[in-house]
Amino acid sequence: MKTIKPYLAALAVVFIWSGWITLSRHGVHSLLQPADITLLRYWTAFLAVSPLILRYPWRRFSMWQYLVVGLGVGFPYTMLSFYGLKVVRAAHAGVLVNGMLPVLGAIAAWLLFRQRIAFHRYAAIGLIFFSNLVMTGGLVFTVDRTAGIILLLIAALCYTFHMTGIRLWHMSWQDVVVIVPMVNVVLFTPMWYFFPSGFSQASLQDMAVQAIYQGVIVNVLALVCVAYAIRHLGTITVSLFMSFVPVTTALLAWIVLGEALQPWEIAGIIGCSAGLLWYSREPKSQALKATQTIKPDRD
Repeated sequence: MKTIKPYLAALAVVFIWSGWITLSRHGVHSLLQPADITLLRYWTAFLAVSPLILRYPWRRFSMWQYLVVGLGVGFPYTMLSFYGLKVVRAAHAGVLVNGMLPVLGAIAAWLLFRQRIAFHRYAAIGLIFFSNLVMTGGLVFTVDRTAGIILLLIAALCYTFHMTGIRLWHMSWQDVVVIVPMVNVVLFTPMWYFFPSGFSQASLQDMAVQAIYQGVIVNVLALVCVAYAIRHLGTITVSLFMSFVPVTTALLAWIVLGEALQPWEIAGIIGCSAGLLWYSREPKSQALKATQTIKPDRD
């Protein structure tokens, strides 16, 4: 059970993030503005974990460590994503943000941790990245769409900083679930006044749905799962799981909304699945070494 828990945590994040992309796409096309959804997200999370915030040992990490981890999945990430989602479809946004994570995660792991992986795993990452591109079915590069794509790619870079910081400084889920809402409530609340707002026209239902999903499910439950999975599996493996968000988004749309999968989306799903299976295969040398390590002594 100890070995399967981190994988279950990573899998839970995949489904939560799929719902987040869909809900955010809906939210930014309602009367709520990106800044409104961001404010709801972090204030709801702040209130949910406020008892932990009061007891947290704030001298444990430095200020810039708090900023890297807190802002990596904080308002820069959400604002970039929300404005990108205004002009880029949800499924394509999942490809651009989450499909880039294995590549960025592998680069960060090599640069910071000198972590090297077997050649076949680099090839598997490439297959998954290519399969995510196939799922887009071809992007039309208008000026607005190009700007949206750039915003979403920067958001992917922000999220990579967040995941890398967790591993680099050995932060637990208890640290992350406190740091993220605290940092963003303090920094973004005064900034909100300078962005367009639709609070006065938006319905209470829209605000409640965004607050609960963004603030509790995404910013508390998902962050707990991400931090737990990174601590036990590493940045590359968790990034690999996150690259499946476009796949689950397409599948959920087919099951829940009755949207038929296009041929290129089916091809992308098959490619992503093959890439994950390929990545999970242990190199023969490591498998042999592990077998020799646990082999019982016959003397």
